Amino acid sequence: MIININKMHFPVTVLGPGQRIGLWVQGCSIGCAGCMSRDTWDRGDKYAVSLNEVIDWCVSNADNGADGITISGGEPFEQPAALAALVDGLDDWRQSARRQFDILCYSGMSLMRLRRDFAHILARLDALIPEPFQQRRPRGGSWMGSSNQPLILLSELGRIRFANVPTGQQIQVSLSDGKLFTIGIPDRGDMDRLAEGLRGKGIKLGGSSWLG
Repeated sequence: MIININKMHFPVTVLGPGQRIGLWVQGCSIGCAGCMSRDTWDRGDKYAVSLNEVIDWCVSNADNGADGITISGGEPFEQPAALAALVDGLDDWRQSARRQFDILCYSGMSLMRLRRDFAHILARLDALIPEPFQQRRPRGGSWMGSSNQPLILLSELGRIRFANVPTGQQIQVSLSDGKLFTIGIPDRGDMDRLAEGLRGKGIKLGGSSWLG
């Protein structure tokens, strides 16, 4: 089985508690206005990765100290078979390894639809942040892009790990393959201010995911 992937990164420290694996799937038909990850919308065979390779990579980083994984995108639930196999594989591993390793997933779909159509996937998650990003709403906390997006705790581990959502801005900046990318949820206008600040230092962005 394959899964379409935009990028994988470790460690991620801003999209959930502790040191986390970050996995961004590729492909989204929702297209929220103001999305800062428009580079994850497109589809195509060039993004296909073996699911076994992804699970092996996640397990190796879990062995290096990851506390959990955050799955985002793109829209993870638009690849339901691959997402189910991914969380099944990670859940089977953590059960056999007796690891307190949590699984958080983002989705732009409604909580009602997710509960109706994907209950079998939710049963393997510890936490879920659903609902489409709404640009005109204020932020809903460090892990939520807008205030309509709730944090749904789905397991005892989730209720323990995600008990306290931090407030304030949390942004992580990384460089990979000559590309600068940010992880986390900025305040409104922060990305434009970042681009302006870089221009002031003589650094011109060749393209940016939040502008398409």
